[in-house]
Formats: sequence, structure tokens, C-alpha cells
Amino acid sequence: MPPKLLLATNNAKKLSEIQGILEERLGGDLTGQIVNAATFDLPEPVEDGATFEENALIKAQYYFDKTGIPALADDSGLIVDLLGNAPGVLSARWSGVHGDDLGNNRLLLRQLEDVPCRLRGAHFTTCCALVGLVRAQEHTTTFGEMRGRIIHEMRGENGFGYDSIFVPDAFEDTELEGKTTAEVTPEMKQKISHRSQAVSAMVKHLVELF
Repeated sequence: MPPKLLLATNNAKKLSEIQGILEERLGGDLTGQIVNAATFDLPEPVEDGATFEENALIKAQYYFDKTGIPALADDSGLIVDLLGNAPGVLSARWSGVHGDDLGNNRLLLRQLEDVPCRLRGAHFTTCCALVGLVRAQEHTTTFGEMRGRIIHEMRGENGFGYDSIFVPDAFEDTELEGKTTAEVTPEMKQKISHRSQAVSAMVKHLVELF
């Protein structure tokens, strides 16, 4: 049986996170029904959009056009209040090399080195785009956001991206208060994350597939 949905990412950690969210929300093992972009050995599309929505749509449309399989893509990033919406769509390549999480974190910490805690507010945002469910040029987008603050040092071994320097507001007044999203389990992060919100909002459009 051919796959029913393509996840338009080559990031193994992001892939695992999105599939886990879908399986939880749809209530079943989706192995074999979901395929990832790396399966097709295609060159990655150029993400030259000015917004998360534009980049998510670029990826979803590209992989649907290439494979004919309905494609779900997300584009996510960190927005630091004091930096005027940066790193934003440049989050994954903030230090100059795409996917260099350690370099990105170190650069951002240096840029905020003398900034007091009260001014270190930030939020993650995600846009999910689904292309190919009905007709080739139709698309659906959903969004999610997780507010918090940037701490002064990296903490935690879980997660990816900027998780090790981000403490979410949603952990306040709980046993997880003060922990970064890299210091908790993927399941704990999933309950509050921006990506979980956006993917969960997309589930109602995916029910007919599964």
C-alpha cells in the first residue's frame, strides 16, 4: 500500500516529533502510512520565503509536485523580543551554517550576554502547511506558538534547535518550572510546544487520510 502522507523534512528529530504528535492525536501506529522526504533522495528546496508560512508552503508544494503524495511541511523558528523578531526565519542558520544547533545557540547567547532576565522574552512559532489533499494547488495552513525566555547558558540533552536555552512560560507554577525544553522528556515538551499546537490543529484535515 503506498504511503498516505509525506513529511517534508530531512531532520530526523523533527520527523520523529511530528510523527509522534500525529500518532497520539490520530490514535494509532502510522508506520508505513507516513514517509519522510529523505526516502526520495531529492535535493532540498530553496527556502527563500520571508515568513514561516511562505517557507512551509514552498516545502509542501515542492514535495507534493515531485512525488504526488500529499505533503505536510512545517517551518519553525525562534523570535527574540529584544532582537526585533530575529532570528525568525533564519533560526536554523543564524550562525551561518544551516542546522548548526551548537553554533546558533552560542551566537545567540553572546548577542544577549549582557541582557537582564526581564528583557530576555522570546517565543517559538510554527506554521504547518498541507498540500495535495484535495487538488494540487490547494493548501491548508495552521499555526502554533510557545512563549518563554532565553536563559544565560545551555542546559539539557533532549530536543534540538534552541531547546537547551529556552524556558517556556507554560512550565511556571509546575514541577517543571525553570527547566528548558531540552531538560524534559519529548512527551512533556509535546504537550505545550508550538509544533504540537500547529500539527494538532492540522489533524482535522488529515482524518480522512487515515
